Amino acid sequence: MPEPAPFELKREELPLRMAYEDEHLLVVDKPAGVVVHPSPGHESGTLVHGLVGLAAGGDEERPGIVHRLDRDTSGLMVVARSDEAYAKLQELVRGRELERRYKALVRGRPRSWTGRIEAPIGRDRHEPTRHSLDTDTPREAVTHFEVDRLLDRHALLDVRLETGRTHQIRVHLAAIGLPVVGDPVYGVPDEQLKRQFLHAWRLAFSHPLSGEAVEVESPLPPELQAALSRFAS
Repeated sequence: MPEPAPFELKREELPLRMAYEDEHLLVVDKPAGVVVHPSPGHESGTLVHGLVGLAAGGDEERPGIVHRLDRDTSGLMVVARSDEAYAKLQELVRGRELERRYKALVRGRPRSWTGRIEAPIGRDRHEPTRHSLDTDTPREAVTHFEVDRLLDRHALLDVRLETGRTHQIRVHLAAIGLPVVGDPVYGVPDEQLKRQFLHAWRLAFSHPLSGEAVEVESPLPPELQAALSRFAS
């Protein structure tokens, strides 16, 4: 039998903003609608395709990727540019030393100004495309939140991930009765927004090679600003 062709990623032009860049790593401001890495049904147009030649380390099919954002979540991701940076960034993630903060607009009013949600998450027992607390494969998941702004029937939350499970913020907030606006799977669909109101606005960590503090922030995208204004009026 002939040997399979070697795997090759081809560079594609994507509208990506580099929020931070040096010889070891990048912090990318990912737009909503972009999948992070190739997967069945997403063989092109991913963040990884847009970073070919810029990112390196780890899996050859997703070079440089040490954490992810959902397709319809916008905001900041740190990406490695070498095997050494990749290994050290992975250590930061495993050690929970990568500060990841999000803005989430939810329906409902929180019962407290701050909160900690600790509830294991895994693939849902009945719907394998979803993740939930009702699972046979639970993995530890911890989410922190504080109220940024109270609206009439909604609240803008500042959310910090301690762990990074698939769909963690969306699942955890829905579980405490605060579903994310614009999320058709776990939250509250919104015809005008057409995406979940979830934005990774801040990354902070010690540089994996120099040890210097890296702090990067990203403003809310225009469509989220417009949605916030609409719910606040």
